[in-house]
Amino acid sequence: MNSRSCRWLIVLALLVTASGAWAQRSAPPASDQKSVAVIEQQAANGDAAAQWVLGVRYEHGKGVPHDYAKAAFWYRKAAEQGDAEAQYDLGNLYDEGDGVPQDATEAAAWYRKAAAGYRKAAEQGDADAQDRLGFLYENGWGVPQDYAQAALWFRKAAEQGYAPSQFGLGSLYEDGEGVPQDYAQAVAWYRKAAEQGYAKAKYFLGNLYALGHGVPQDFAEAYFWLDLAAAGPLAEWVAKYRDEAASHLTPADLSREQERARKWFEAHQAKPQ
Repeated sequence: MNSRSCRWLIVLALLVTASGAWAQRSAPPASDQKSVAVIEQQAANGDAAAQWVLGVRYEHGKGVPHDYAKAAFWYRKAAEQGDAEAQYDLGNLYDEGDGVPQDATEAAAWYRKAAAGYRKAAEQGDADAQDRLGFLYENGWGVPQDYAQAALWFRKAAEQGYAPSQFGLGSLYEDGEGVPQDYAQAVAWYRKAAEQGYAKAKYFLGNLYALGHGVPQDFAEAYFWLDLAAAGPLAEWVAKYRDEAASHLTPADLSREQERARKWFEAHQAKPQ
C-alpha cells in the first residue's frame, strides 16, 4: 500500500475518532453557549467569518446540535460573500451529500471558487492557503489534478514551517508524484512535521525507519516515532506497527526507547499534537 492510500485511511480514522468524540459531548458549558450566541449575532449581521465559524460548529456539533443542513446554510451565506474556507466546506458537503443533495457538479463549482480565493491568499504568502491549494491540486478538487503544482504550493508553506505541508511534501517525495521519488527527502520533510507533533508524520517517519527507506533500517528509531504516533488519535491504526517494531528490539532497547518517548512528551506537552 503506498503512502497516499495509507493517508486516506488515516484521515478516515481521524474523522471517525473526531465524530465519536463530538457525538459523546454533553451540553456545552455556559461560557460556550455565550460564545455561540455572540457568533450567531455576528453571523446574522452578515459577518462572513462568523457565518463560516457557525457552519463549522453545526457541521461538527460543537456547542450546538449537529445539523448538516444548518451547516450548509451558514457556509453558503459566507461562501456567497467570497469566503474561500466556506466555499471549500460547502463543496465538501455537496461532495458527500450532507445537508444538501449529493451533487458532484455543485461540489466542483464551489471547489473552483475556493481554489481561486486560496490562490490569491497563497500568492500573498499565507501558509494555510498555500497548503489548502496544494491539497486541492493533489486531489483534483476544483482544479485539474496536478502533483507538480501540489508540490510547489506545499513547498512554499513547508518552508514557512507549516507542518501539514511538510507532511504533504514528504508524501509526494515518498510516492514520486510531482517530484522525483526520493525517500531521503521524504524522511527529511516528515521529520520536520513530526518534530512539531504532527501525528501522521510521526507514523510515516516511523514506517520509513522500519522499512529502511531513505535511512538505514532502524527498528529502535521506528519504535520511537510509532510510539509517539500511537499516543494520539491514530492509536488503533499505529499500535500494531509499533508492536511489530518492538518485536525486533531487546528488552533494554525497548525500555530505552520508551523512556525517550516519555521525555519527548514531557518536552512537548504544552504543544498540540
